[in-house]
Amino acid sequence: MNEAVLELTGVTKSYNQGTAGQIDVLRGIDLSLKPGEMVALVAPSGAGKSTLLHIAGLLDVPDGGSVKVAGQEVSGKGDGMRTSLRRRDVGFVYQFHHLLPEFSALENIVLPQLANGISQAGAEARAEELLALVGLSARGRHRPAALSGGEQQRVAFCRALANKPLVLLADEPTGNLDPGTSDQVFAALMDLVAGTGLSALVATHNHELAARMDRRVKLEQGRLVEL
Repeated sequence: MNEAVLELTGVTKSYNQGTAGQIDVLRGIDLSLKPGEMVALVAPSGAGKSTLLHIAGLLDVPDGGSVKVAGQEVSGKGDGMRTSLRRRDVGFVYQFHHLLPEFSALENIVLPQLANGISQAGAEARAEELLALVGLSARGRHRPAALSGGEQQRVAFCRALANKPLVLLADEPTGNLDPGTSDQVFAALMDLVAGTGLSALVATHNHELAARMDRRVKLEQGRLVEL
């Protein structure tokens, strides 16, 4: 399948800043992700990368343009359809892991599957499979407080992929880690992408990590530029 799993065409987004007037954050964004492709989104703080990721992940609505997920037009659709598509086809990872502290690593990965109608046994099997992919099979019964920062973020990756999404959106997923741990966590992310065949759009300030992905794009004055 060569059809784009995520396609943005002419996407615009503006905000009214009161006395400051209208701020044009996105000015006609064109972006396409193919199956199995990892794309680095490089942008300075305040350039609009989080806005772009939220629109791509169906958390926000563009002012103009088209958003397609797996070839299906999403722009203008109702909240119910957007929520259903997001739950099924999109995974999110943020700079901070946001794991539920009262649950184990394995349970944190099981819970979103149960919410999606997967059986307990099936959810646990999927969680164990993902933990094995990131080298955490022996840590699945530990709660987040007993895990290192790098281990917590790897669990967050697994949770994002629990429901087998088509695309993973990551906003500075290694930004809160030291360089050595950052490299280990990014390697785990690459293994997960390779092992599951999904696509990933990863926002990062780390140019060394960005260079290891299939493509790099830069958000500059509201437009995307290929690097």
